[in-house]
Amino acid sequence: QVQLVESGGGSVQAGGSLRLSCVSSGYTSGVNCMGWFRQVSGKEREGVAAIYTRVGSIYYAESVKGRFTISQDKAKNTLYLHMDSLKPEDTAMYYCASGLCFGNYWDDQGRYNSWGRGTRVTVSS
Repeated sequence: QVQLVESGGGSVQAGGSLRLSCVSSGYTSGVNCMGWFRQVSGKEREGVAAIYTRVGSIYYAESVKGRFTISQDKAKNTLYLHMDSLKPEDTAMYYCASGLCFGNYWDDQGRYNSWGRGTRVTVSS
């Protein structure tokens, strides 16, 4: 089992930046993908970005391309999501997840078996 702990959320004005972090521990050798998902209250959780940890492939949702950057520091077992040019519609609870992914199905939540508790991001206009 993998334990994931997110941090870095907060409140920011539109156009601002935040960096989310996710520290992983436990049995991480069975993981080949890590991703960020977000959920607005009353809506379904959606994929934001993911990285296939063994090969380095990176995927983004269309809504965040060019504004968000996902990266990993393997030495620190940490996944990052750097968010620039934030918009009010980016307001959500952001979750880190890990699992086994194949092909382009990075945003298939069923492939992720470990989830953090989330960190809240609020963007005001």
